[in-house]
Parts: sequence; structure tokens; C-alpha cells
Amino acid sequence: MNHDALHKVRTFEHPGAGRQRAKPTPKGRQVDPQALHEIEELLGDRPRRRDLLIEHLHLIQDTYNQISAAHLAALADVMALAFSEVFETATFYAHFDVVKDGDPQIPPLTIRVCDSLTCAMLGGENLLRELQSNAGPAVRVVRAPCVGRCDTAPAVEVGHHFVDHADAPKVIAAVRADETHPHLPDYVGYDAYVANGGYTLLRRIRSGELSREDVLKALDDASLRGLGGAGFPTGRKWRAVLGEPGPRLMAINGDEGEPGTFKDRYYLETDPHRFLEGMLIGAHIVEASDIYIYLRDEYPAAREILDREIAKLPSGGPKLHLRRGAGAYICGEESALLESIEGKRGLPRHKPPYPFQVGLFGKPTLINNIETLFWVRDIVEKGAAWWSGHGRNERKGLRSYSVSGRVKNPGVKLAPAGITVRELIDEFCGGMADGHTFHAYLPGGASGGILPATMDDIPLDFGTLEKYGCFIGSAAVVILSDKDEVKAAALNLMRFFEDESCGQCTPCRIGTQKAALLMEQREWNRDLLDELSQTMRDASICGLGQAASNPLTSVIKYFPDEFIPKEAAE
Repeated sequence: MNHDALHKVRTFEHPGAGRQRAKPTPKGRQVDPQALHEIEELLGDRPRRRDLLIEHLHLIQDTYNQISAAHLAALADVMALAFSEVFETATFYAHFDVVKDGDPQIPPLTIRVCDSLTCAMLGGENLLRELQSNAGPAVRVVRAPCVGRCDTAPAVEVGHHFVDHADAPKVIAAVRADETHPHLPDYVGYDAYVANGGYTLLRRIRSGELSREDVLKALDDASLRGLGGAGFPTGRKWRAVLGEPGPRLMAINGDEGEPGTFKDRYYLETDPHRFLEGMLIGAHIVEASDIYIYLRDEYPAAREILDREIAKLPSGGPKLHLRRGAGAYICGEESALLESIEGKRGLPRHKPPYPFQVGLFGKPTLINNIETLFWVRDIVEKGAAWWSGHGRNERKGLRSYSVSGRVKNPGVKLAPAGITVRELIDEFCGGMADGHTFHAYLPGGASGGILPATMDDIPLDFGTLEKYGCFIGSAAVVILSDKDEVKAAALNLMRFFEDESCGQCTPCRIGTQKAALLMEQREWNRDLLDELSQTMRDASICGLGQAASNPLTSVIKYFPDEFIPKEAAE
């Protein structure tokens, strides 16, 4: 470049020097006027608060069967958010189909085939391939993690309608009949519930006839523990929240995503007001001004039931907010759930502080599972002795076991706490399925480990399984038979954790991926897998990474003949 040219580049020319300046172009993505109009029409008079971002994304997804980049930009504009904030949230959740510029359009109907353990055992993989080959161009067929219908496996979701005990002809028939909306089961509605004494206890508590201490003492004496998996004493948790300065909030964990678990769906779809009354009692005890009910997106029938029945509740009390998950197992972790309610990605928070101290929107928050609250009315009305009077093998209380797999009668089994798996199969499930011999079982869902049938006399309750490297968790019991390969079951579970890891911490994000790759090998490298498992347990932020290796280590410990090929063992 010569001196004159370089001088022109470096010299600032005054606007009046006679050279016409180009109009400035704003940086970043521009909002499309048509997309902006569509978003404004869709939202109507709904608030544009940050915590409603996921709800608004659902509106777009439901309306257009996908979410375009133009709609994301328009939504960011009307909510006064950065495009990156909206984009990162939308792409975090599996049920939001974000279509980027230049991507092909998504077919108007999506079929989701569950590929989690019980469905895989009962033919889900073959069904997925068959549907992908025969569904047609106007239908998208994808695999999905556990949808909470393990008792009717294999399960397939057509739009928002579920096909139970699915096969290809039944699914295709549902598509042709345009069965894409949930079917509501029979359930106890508001009038029937009130006629049977419902909400009498709540009125007694609100009127002061029954004191706060009376309620807390009943929960303490009954030793009711959180039935979502962690098992924290309920009365103690309520007291801890009450001990924090107000204002306080309450959040309901209805994100029942643990493979093998479906008890919360069962109670919501049969007797929803028993849960709602327990919830309102809890809110009254801790003086929560608002309740946020977070329900997984795979439960559309339960969501519609709650919508209908909440509208029938008498006025007064805390304000209720029903929030919809979007396909992220990690949001079952309590702090990730709070992040999702706030309209963000479901990334677990570092603790402390704990949610009872700094929870939803920075306020002390009571978080309870649906089944935990379901039992509050019965325990307070009938007394702690009634609850404690149930139980076996020196355990107390009742447990709702979600039983699936190779049994004659799977389903939710209300049984004494401390029952053994053999008693559960024989007394509550009608025995093993025809032609199957009991071989192994998961006592607590995907993360609860795997035990051999020879260890069938262990009481299934909190604190009884830990010394074996397992835990009861949400009491999801999956039964495997001699027709099932335990090594393959463990790999299925690890692939689930790999897919569902939020990606925030390296031990979980990379650990689950590497573990799955190692488990795909014909012969497992025990030393490397043991080292990897220990790292995940020690260094992961939350329970997903900490417990993901439990099935893997169970196979190594209890099924040595299966993780080492016979010829290698010889």
C-alpha cells in the first residue's frame, strides 16, 4: 500500500467533506416483523416476566410444532432478553424443537418411543426401528427417555396421547385416527373428595382448631420421609423452612423422571385433591405466599386434571402456579428444578446455601414431592400410630412401589415399608411372568443399583440397601428375568445418564460418556471403570453424576460372570 492510500485509510473524513456515508447497520440478529407480530399475538396479555420464558416457549412449540430462530428472536425482543438467553434455554430442553436458519422443517407430528430399561426389555428398540421405517414423511419418530409408563411398556407417545402396550399397528392406528391429545382417566374430583371429608383438615388448621405444632408433631411421630428419593424427614424440613425469615415460597417436585418410577402420576390421575390438600397444609404451616407446582411434560393428562381441579378450589390461601417441564431429567434435582421454574436452564446449584435458606427467587423455599404431600392428610387425621402400624421386617410406614418388568401384574403397589422383593413379587404382583425366572432387580430405579435374585430377602426401605451399594430412592422396582442380560441393562441405564447429564460439571458430562463407551466393549476394563466411577461419585455436583455408576459397579460386584466373557474367564 502506498503512502497516499495509507493516509486515506488513517485519516478521518469530516461528514461535510462531500463523501456520502452509509447508514449504520445494527449488529446482531434482526427481529423479523412478521415473527414479532405472531409472537405478540400468541402471548396476548400474558406477562412478559423472565420466569415465564419456558411457558412461552411451550406456547410456540404447541402452536407451530417447532420453534424457529425468527420466533426466538422475536420472543427475546418482547421479553427484553438477550437472544442468547432465550436460545440457550430453548436448546437445553428436549421437548423444544429449535429450528435454526437453513434447517429443514420438522414434520407436524412427533412420535416418541420410550427406550428406557423396561420398554427396551419388552421390545421398544424393535418397535422404534419399525415405526421409523413405516411412519411416513409427515411424521417424525424419535427415541425418548422414560415417560413414566413402565407398567404398560412398551410405551409410545403420539403427540400428547400415549399408546400403552404399544406395537406398530396400534401406533399407526392412533396416528390415522388423529389421537394426539391425552385421554383423562377416571379420578376423584372436587365434589366427591369434599363429600368424603376432603379439606376438613385444612379448614381446621386454617381456623386454628388444630395448631401448627400439632401437625408437625404428627409428621415427626410418624417419621414421614420425603418419598421422591432423598428421604429427608418431612417434619424436620418444614421446621427448617419455618425457621428462616419470610417471605417464604413452596415448590412441588412433580418431575418424576427416574426410569421405573410412575407412582406420582398414578396419584395425580386417581386422587389429585389428596395431594392438593397436603400441599395447601404444608404452605399454611410454613406461611408460603405462593406455590409453584412443577410437573413433567410427559404427564399431559395429570396436567389437565390439575388445571381443572385447581380452578375448583375455594378462594383464599396461597397463589398457585402450575409450571410445565420440558423434557429434562435433571430438573428432578431440587435446585435444578428451581432454576427451571425461574425460566432458566436446569443446572443444579452449588450448595450451600440450601433451598430452604435461599431457594426460589432467592427466598426460603419448601420443596416437597407429590407422594409425600399425598399422605399428610391421612397421617394427621388418623394419627402417627396408624402410619407406623404398617411395615415389615422392623420397618415402619407404607411405600408406593412402582413395579415393572417381568412380573404378571406390574403397577403401583401400596405395600408395607420393608417388604422384600420376593414378597413384593409373590404377594402383590401375581408372581413372575409366564416363562420367566427371577434373575435380578433394581430396588430404586436407574440410579439405585442392581442386585441378584439370590439377595431377595433385603427389606426395601431407607437405610437398608446402602451397605450393598444400592438405595431405595423413589421405590422404583424393575424385575429382570433369566431372559435379560444384566450387563445390557446397566449399559441402557448409563446411556440414559449420558443423555440426561446437564453438562455443567466435567466428571458427570465426560464420565457418563466414557463409561458408556467402556461398557460397550465385549470385555470390561474393571480397573478403569472402578476409577472412573469413583471420580464421578467424588467430584460431580449433584446426585445424577454421583449415582450414575451404581448399576455399573453392581454388575462388577454381583454379576462377575456377565461382565467378563466366559472364554476370558476360562
